[in-house]
Amino acid sequence: MQLIWFRHDLRLHDHTALWHASQTERCVAVVILSPEQWIAHQDATIKIDFYLRQLHNLKQQLSALNIPLVILKIDLWRDIPAALDKLTQDLHIKTVHANIEFGLNESERDLQVQQLLQKNNKSLLLYHDRSLFPVGSILNLSQQPYKVFGAFKKAAYVQLHISLPKCMPDITAQAPLDPHPLWDTAIPTMAELNLESIPKQQQALWPVGETKALQRLDDFIAHDVAAYAQARDLPHLDQTSHLSAYLNIGILSIRQCLQALFRRQQGQLHIDNPGQQIWLDELLWREFYQHILCHFPRVSRHQPFKLQTQQIQWRDAPEDLSAWQHGRTGIPIVDAGMRQLLATGWMHNRVRMITAMFLSKNLLIDWRLGEQWFMQHLIDGDLAANNGGWQWCASTGVDSTPYFRIFNPITQSQRFDENGDYIRLWVPELAHLDAKRIHDPYLKQPDLELDYPRPIVDLKASRLRAIAAFKTAQS
Repeated sequence: MQLIWFRHDLRLHDHTALWHASQTERCVAVVILSPEQWIAHQDATIKIDFYLRQLHNLKQQLSALNIPLVILKIDLWRDIPAALDKLTQDLHIKTVHANIEFGLNESERDLQVQQLLQKNNKSLLLYHDRSLFPVGSILNLSQQPYKVFGAFKKAAYVQLHISLPKCMPDITAQAPLDPHPLWDTAIPTMAELNLESIPKQQQALWPVGETKALQRLDDFIAHDVAAYAQARDLPHLDQTSHLSAYLNIGILSIRQCLQALFRRQQGQLHIDNPGQQIWLDELLWREFYQHILCHFPRVSRHQPFKLQTQQIQWRDAPEDLSAWQHGRTGIPIVDAGMRQLLATGWMHNRVRMITAMFLSKNLLIDWRLGEQWFMQHLIDGDLAANNGGWQWCASTGVDSTPYFRIFNPITQSQRFDENGDYIRLWVPELAHLDAKRIHDPYLKQPDLELDYPRPIVDLKASRLRAIAAFKTAQS
């Protein structure tokens, strides 16, 4: 009998490890829940709730294929090797199958599992599944990893023109297994894991199930991708794919996204419109950051990619940090984004950049505090993408924006939320203002009485302060 270890890949379709596990013998599935490890990794409660809801869905799907799902609760990853070894003994299993997970702690955990199983004449087989290309397969002419996205993308396009990665075949139902006490293990509730429950209105924003995820994917390709190049930066239109949460815990695979994107081209890389190319590039940014995470593990250790930026003197400003976290900075577009995050567990990508640069540049607060806050609240919080995005905005990361190129959040707001519709949605105390005043309500009327804070920082002065801090760190 084979054991399939589900991690951040909670689906049946296009699942590399599951397909391999099902090809030779009957199999059993296992999911390991580690609430203390989740807390250490700052996983958002909304993300954990999403995971548990999808786990119920997966269990039903597996049951229809006569594959039992064992649920183990092991608080810390360091205790997983012994628990898996015992499970394989109890179930007389010789081989465990799992998809590779990126991240330093994940790699160390899997290595320890492999070593212990090998001592007992068992094995853990790991498969590339989360990325389009195996890590280490996209290298420059010196056989070194790319540090610039443009060059990485060019190399990736060469591979994609040769052949788009194909989805794995579906598996078929197996013969039922004899009853066993482990088949009856229940999926714990949030309360049983000592975690705060998520309101139903938030859950409703993120329905689980492969059918729902694939429908979202198909709807996006059919109705939104053609206009994506123009519409993706306009937060009030809400025309991004909203698939990141489904990719993050593996309800969707990256290959399914790519195949859907080029379905009308019969699975060949042929660009019909700018939106198609821009969305492909966004998928490749996700890919790039995963490769960076593996090649440069220091970014998993709260270190900047650009080591010289360790010398930056960040401000210790807890009141400013709290104002940013809770959407009370007095900069409407920033506050709108932070309130959207708290209310929905998600934030529009353009606004993520604006809010991140405001914290790290205008407030000159350590980007790691922002990275942590996002991970604690994002339903799509992914170590590689979140770290990569924050370090890009903070000018500390790979291929990041130059430190002197600092978004002016007011200008960004006027450009991408011209009529203030996004601000009105999330900052209702400004909803009565017209399209000119809503972006900077106190600019021409300093004595205006509003139930809204005045800006906590002068944008021009803070920009000069940030440039000076970066210059000093590099001198």
